[in-house]
Amino acid sequence: MALEKVITQDKIEIVGDFKMVQVRTKTAIMEDGVEISEAFHRHVVAPNADITGESAEVQSICNTVHTQAVKDAYAAHLASEAE
Repeated sequence: MALEKVITQDKIEIVGDFKMVQVRTKTAIMEDGVEISEAFHRHVVAPNADITGESAEVQSICNTVHTQAVKDAYAAHLASEAE
């Protein structure tokens, strides 16, 4: 009986006007190759976020969708919210 913990980013979505990148991470517990448990964690990557700690796949997506125009629009949105 061998237990194994497998962590994968199983879903990456681009959402909303500011191209927020939602990342779902799945943690599966496997016993002899059969999944016996799973749990999910989500986090959102905003256009102004530091992406150095993200996976290469998420970084690539962020670099593609978080254009300067999107970053500027998001910054303007945050500034208007602060007023």
